Amino acid sequence: MIYITQLIYLNEGQEDVFHQFEDLAIPTILKYNGRLTLRIRPTEDSVIEKNTETPYEIHLVEFNSQEDFDNFKEDEERKKFLHLKEKSIKSSILIQGTKL
Repeated sequence: MIYITQLIYLNEGQEDVFHQFEDLAIPTILKYNGRLTLRIRPTEDSVIEKNTETPYEIHLVEFNSQEDFDNFKEDEERKKFLHLKEKSIKSSILIQGTKL
């Protein structure tokens, strides 16, 4: 099992485009033995301490294997709507790990 944490930062005013992307991308995770276990949209008052910009969303996802995650990234249907991701997301940080 692998675990993915993603911090997502949006381009200003592109929230609706991002939501369109997510509506298409999130169901694709299931095709590859993945699960979105937590999706958080933090607010400034929910952050206890920070030394960086607060992300628009934080996703926690798990896949059964690295191969499943790699196949998800290469999914042809997903690639058809990556333009929505590119338009809406300024940057993201992806942290991959395993359960301890």
